[in-house]
Formats: sequence, C-alpha cells, structure tokens
Amino acid sequence: MSELLTLDHIRAAHERIRDSIVATPTLHSQTLSKLTGANIYLKFENLQFTAAYKERGALNALLLLTHEQRSKGVIAASAGNHAQGLSYHGTRLGIPVTIVMPVPTPTVKVMQTESVGGIVVLHGETFDDAYKHARLLEAERGLTFVHPFDDPNVAAGQGTVALEMLESIPSLDTLVVPIGGGGLLSGMGTAARALNPDIGLIGVQAELYPSMYALLKNQQLPCEGDTLAEGIAVKIPGSFTSEVIRGLVDDIVLVSEAELETAVSLLLQIEKTVVEGAGAAGLAAVMANPEIFAGKNVGVVLCGGNIDTRLLANVLLRDLARSGRLARLRLTLQDRPGALYKVMRLFNEHNVNIIEIYHQRIFTTLPAKGLITDIECEARDADQLQGLVDGLNAAGYLVERVELNK
Repeated sequence: MSELLTLDHIRAAHERIRDSIVATPTLHSQTLSKLTGANIYLKFENLQFTAAYKERGALNALLLLTHEQRSKGVIAASAGNHAQGLSYHGTRLGIPVTIVMPVPTPTVKVMQTESVGGIVVLHGETFDDAYKHARLLEAERGLTFVHPFDDPNVAAGQGTVALEMLESIPSLDTLVVPIGGGGLLSGMGTAARALNPDIGLIGVQAELYPSMYALLKNQQLPCEGDTLAEGIAVKIPGSFTSEVIRGLVDDIVLVSEAELETAVSLLLQIEKTVVEGAGAAGLAAVMANPEIFAGKNVGVVLCGGNIDTRLLANVLLRDLARSGRLARLRLTLQDRPGALYKVMRLFNEHNVNIIEIYHQRIFTTLPAKGLITDIECEARDADQLQGLVDGLNAAGYLVERVELNK
C-alpha cells in the first residue's frame, strides 16, 4: 500500500468534502440481482450535481491548495467529468479554473463546462495535444495542474465512494469498479481493503481500451476505437495509480460494446436511472461474468450519468433490436400492384407493427421487375417476430434479417 494514499488520507478527504458533495445512496436492486445471480447494490454517483464521482477528487485537491495557489488558479486537461467537477467546485470556492480541451470536443461538453464556471481553451486534435498545452500554460501562468486521476489527493477524494458504500452496506463481499486512468479504483480499493482485508476488488475496462489490463498482465493490446465508455477510454493509465492497483486488485475484466449498451439500457429500464457508458461498465462486467459474482454481495458504482441524449436513444433502440422486439426484415418482391399488400396481410395476422418501409428498385442486382423491400417492425418479443418470419417463409418469401453487432 502506498504511503501517499492510506485510509487516513481518504477519511480526512471525506471530512473535507462531505458537506459540499451529495452523499449518494447505495441501494439493493432486486431485479438486477435476479438477472445476475448476485446480490447487486448500486452506488448512484450519477446523482452528484455534475452527474459524476469526479467532483470528489477535484474538490479534495482544491481544498488542499495553498492561499497563493488558490489566487493564481488551477488548470486541467479534460473533455469529460473531471472538467465539470473541477470547474464547478473551483468557481464555488472562488478559484479560477482553466480547462484545455481538444478542438474536436463536442460543443455540448464545452458548454457544460463553461456553464459551471470553467474557462475553456480549445487546443490540438487529441487529448495528448490538450494535455501538453495545459502543462505549458501551467508553467507560463503559474497555475496549479490538477490531474484527473494520477494524483494521491484526487485518488483520496475518489476513495470516499467506498467509505460511503461500506458504511451503508457493511456486508459487501466484492466491489466492481470501472478503470480509466485508475483514480477511482486506487482510492476505493485502498479504503475498502483497509476496512475489510477480504473484500474482492474487480476492475472493469472496455475491450477497446484495455490499458490497465494490458499493463498489469504484461500484454501488448491496442487501445483505440469509438467506445460508448469514453469516460474510461484512457490509453496510458497513471503511474501512481497503476502501482496502487497492482497491489490491490484481484482481477480486471473487459466488457464489449454490446455489453455496455445492454447495461445502459437495463439501468434505465429497471432502475429508471441514466448512466453513461463508463457508468454502466460495472453492471456489464457482472452480467458478462456471472460465475465470478454468483451469490456474492456485489457493490457496483454507477460512476457517471453524462451521456448525449441522441446517443442514449440509439443505445435503447439497438438494445430493443438485440432483444428481438425491433427488427429490419429484407424481402425480395415483384414490382407489381398488390405485392406489398400481400406481405402486409401477414404482418397483420401476426400482430407485428410496421414502423418504416424502404423500397430499393435501382441499386440492386435483381431483374428490372424486382425490388428489395426493407421493413422495420416492432414485435412483442423474439418469439412473435420469429413466428412472422416463419409465416413469410411459408408463404414463399425469402426473408433476411438485417443484424446488429452482438
């Protein structure tokens, strides 16, 4: 265990920040417990003011600044939750906050950061570009850099999540914690192991960004791609946090994009709570690895809820498609009066609702009198949809399902 991060540091951080953050609830989920075979307890960090746990570490770091550091201000490179947490609490405390973001950062994230008081500087095409520029401005302006994860004071603030979880549910056997740079797991793991040496600690990363997984398992794995869990899409984990996690974690598991999407959808449908991809990673890990967690009291951190509404809509619809409630069926028809009507009668017989119909006459390999018809439809469940497909096949139609990634 690192001397720079101990249970005493985390308890002191909690005393410092507790009056200025939300003591979010840890609640048992009966339905998710039945689905997974584990006793699932959810920590709703998406209920913080800026909708993420990042406020905790940012606030602890701010409160430990000297008077001179406060007067000059702080700087960070971030396009996510750290930017909002640092900006919100810095502004509240009268500390100037500058955030450097890459130029392609979505406008909504820039606006969210500015709305809570941050001064946003756009620079470079990548996070690495923004990070280098932030360190340059740090030196030029005499600012204090607040790292999003590789800082003992930040990690101590994040560790307060575990204090609250174990105070609320002392019987927790295992904590499942998303890993990006490692600040959350290093803080939570340090606190949890000090309070209960036998507690299990499982880290979670997206398959597209397995940086900590690869580091601790001595593997070379690519870290790239458009992941739903952009909050944990970190190519190089922290050096401090890596060493702490190396001595604490029992295992790190990877989750696919489809598993992340399903978890986001389930949390909205079952718990009526909105989480971002990274916030759903813990539940995704439990569902993907039921043998690890079966029968255990499992604490899952919903670490953030900042997800674009259009993206959320896509995730929900894609999940309906995977479950068989939405489908796109592709049929080859003759281009003559009544051809589509005959197909519609079969949809009516099977009580399947038609959402959209698309005809393709020109760009096909069919004869001139043929056409391809795509029909988007909604069924009660996968069995009802299969009944329709069987009925179409029996009537002589060749039916192809347009599939999603699994």
